[in-house]
Amino acid sequence: MAKLLYSATMSLDGFIAGPGGDMSWAAPHFGPNPTVDALIGDIGALLVGARTFGGDDPYRGDAEREGKPFGGAWTGPQFVLTHRAPDVAIPDVTFVGDLGRAVAAAREAAGGKYVNVLGAETARQCLEAGELDEVLTVVAPVLLGDGVRLFDHPGGTDVRLEQLDITHTPKAANLWYRVLK
Repeated sequence: MAKLLYSATMSLDGFIAGPGGDMSWAAPHFGPNPTVDALIGDIGALLVGARTFGGDDPYRGDAEREGKPFGGAWTGPQFVLTHRAPDVAIPDVTFVGDLGRAVAAAREAAGGKYVNVLGAETARQCLEAGELDEVLTVVAPVLLGDGVRLFDHPGGTDVRLEQLDITHTPKAANLWYRVLK
């Protein structure tokens, strides 16, 4: 069965997007990254939150990469968790209003590959439902000071993780963990 992996590029102070969801800070910290490059080939489907799907794009203004997962390095089925699907169909994108159905559909579409979860709120929901298997955080050498946290749980919680791998590139540190259930 496909594993659910939450992956994100994060500032050193724990933000995956800046204030208002701004992603313009991220692109200068992308690639080359052998860990991420290898992962892209192991992703069978995406499970994306509605805010992430419709939000800011780190490749904004780059006609070849804008609006494409991993800047166009990955193509395949996407499942967007939302209660407001658009009226117009989007190729390879399925809008699903229920987390359980979205996870099941994404796992089926992924085959034995990863379902890559994109979006902090969607990842939190997957974690709370016991569905999240792994977390890969690409830590960029920048401090944002405010924005969308990698993981936010008002009141706090204790999520236990087991280290799987730590690698470094000149632009980032990759921290890969298994979620202990």
